[in-house]
Amino acid sequence: MVLKRSNASFRGLIRSLVAATAVLGAFPAPAAAQEIIGPEAAACAPGARGPAALVRIYGFKDRVGNLRVQLYSDNPDEFLASGKKLKRIELPTTASGDMNVCMALPRFGEFSMAVLHDRDMNGKLSVSKDGVGFSGNPKLGLSKPDYEDAMFVARGGVTVVDVILNYRQGLLSVKPLVARRD
Repeated sequence: MVLKRSNASFRGLIRSLVAATAVLGAFPAPAAAQEIIGPEAAACAPGARGPAALVRIYGFKDRVGNLRVQLYSDNPDEFLASGKKLKRIELPTTASGDMNVCMALPRFGEFSMAVLHDRDMNGKLSVSKDGVGFSGNPKLGLSKPDYEDAMFVARGGVTVVDVILNYRQGLLSVKPLVARRD
C-alpha cells in the first residue's frame, strides 16, 4: 500500500510539473545576451581561437542608418588615412541594444578601430549628424584622436573591444550620449 501511495504521489508531482511547465511556456524567455553579428561572426563563436575582435558598440543616438567598423594597422601614419584601412564591415543598425560585431583579424598584435554610425547613409562622416567612436574610447575634440589613444592589442583568442559612440552636441562639442562603462 505504501508503494501505491508513493507512485500516486509521484504521478501527482509529475502532473504538477507538466502543468507548471505549460504555464511557464506562455511567458517569453528572459532577454538573451546581444547576438554577435557580421559576416565574420563565427570567428567570435565559443571556442574560436582567433585572432578576432568582438567589437561591442553602445551609446546609439537612434537606430537609423548603417554601422561601419574599420580596422587599421599598427602604423600610426596609416590611422584614419584614406585608403589605409585593413578591412571594413558595414551593417544596418539593429533595432535596439548594443551591437556586437565580430571582425577576424589578420594576425595577433596592435591595431586600431574606427566606428561610424552613418545616420544619413552617405558613406562618409557628417559631423553634424553621424556618431563616431574608436577603440580605446579616447576623448574627442574637433580633430582625430592620436593613434596611441585608439590602439588595442590582440594577444590571443577573441579580444573584446568596447566602443562608445560620440555625437556632436552644441557647436564645438563631440561626446557620448551615455556614461562610459568600466
